[in-house]
Amino acid sequence: MHAMQYEITLPADYDMDVIRDRVARRGHLLDAWDGLGLKAYLVRERGTHGSPVHQYAPFYLWNTTQGMNAFLWGPGFRGLSDDFGRPVVRQWSGLAYEPGAAGGSAGAGARFALRRRQPVPDGAALGDLMGEVVAGTGRLAREDGAVLAAAAVDTARWEVVHFSLWEHDAPKAEGDLFQVLHLSAPGLAALPRGRQW
Repeated sequence: MHAMQYEITLPADYDMDVIRDRVARRGHLLDAWDGLGLKAYLVRERGTHGSPVHQYAPFYLWNTTQGMNAFLWGPGFRGLSDDFGRPVVRQWSGLAYEPGAAGGSAGAGARFALRRRQPVPDGAALGDLMGEVVAGTGRLAREDGAVLAAAAVDTARWEVVHFSLWEHDAPKAEGDLFQVLHLSAPGLAALPRGRQW
């Protein structure tokens, strides 16, 4: 599993219905994308659920790097870059994935996403810390309303990202809360469960 996200921060007076319309028209294009586990089309709106910004920030869980690269070098990402400028694309190596207590086979029912980034402290025993992250992913997935939970690590920045989808807007965890506009989940069932090493 490989995680990926880019964030497009928009002006405070931006009409977020433009993004909603874009996702309504184009979101289905990845519904059968080869190599994609999940794409969550996410937005945050300034002043809603504590967000300081308007932002479009899709989050991906990939089954294959071939699928990811086909997306990044193809017309879909090129279209986004043409419209908004080419964003920085963050990537993390998979640590853990668990379907949630409330999850359907395609993430049905997900209304909100939670993303939390955690620095890996200098001197940390990496195996022990990553084991704790895996255990935490399992606990998060068992929370009431959880659709799924995943964790991944960026070893260039030494940062862990925790990502989860929820049926409701009040998950019992800290992080940035996003609204889910659409899910493309062609390979969700194929994502390897549990620890990724």
